[in-house]
Amino acid sequence: MAGPVDGRKEVLPALAEVFREHGYEGASLSLISRATGLGKGSLYHFFPGGKAQMAAAVLAEIDAWFERHVFAPLRDGTRPREDIATMLDAVDGYFGTGRRVCLVGLFALGDARDAFAREVRAYFARWIEALAEALARGGNAPAAAAALAEETVTTIQGTIVLTRALEDPAIFARGMQRLRVRLGLQRRSSRDAGDSKGTRALPAAREPRLRCPRAPKP
Repeated sequence: MAGPVDGRKEVLPALAEVFREHGYEGASLSLISRATGLGKGSLYHFFPGGKAQMAAAVLAEIDAWFERHVFAPLRDGTRPREDIATMLDAVDGYFGTGRRVCLVGLFALGDARDAFAREVRAYFARWIEALAEALARGGNAPAAAAALAEETVTTIQGTIVLTRALEDPAIFARGMQRLRVRLGLQRRSSRDAGDSKGTRALPAAREPRLRCPRAPKP
């Protein structure tokens, strides 16, 4: 059993890991109590609304972290290339190179989705919107920036799932590497070029403007 924690905020990391490991539905009070070292009475003292309030608090904490380290820098930064590179580094660290489940994504797929639909929608919408703004400042047309931002978030989330499913962190690393190339932050290697036949090369990393290749007509 984990040692007891003091204060509502100190409980949140342990709560988050319980939800990541067992999902919202599987996170019983006994599991939560074991992880936090708190009895049922103490848990309800911090969270009178029970498990739903615990999950809402965890999602709010995650949202605040991403607002500070991802959304705000992308939205308010003045150096789009550096801001986007910083986002990828922050995401890589936060998700433990793919070993850590995206809890918001997990909630989006489970029975808890309806209860937390607003939080889940806002998290992903703000991420895509902030990244699109940075890409537009870097020289992309608004529609191209929005499409590339959506593709980037989709790639991050998909590689997290595959990394966990196949227990292979190299999948996440390769996905992040491809994103750095796709976003014009890094040169395409010969291997990447061979794996991406039919796509147009992006600008070299020394280019001051970020561009997105025009999508082929269907």
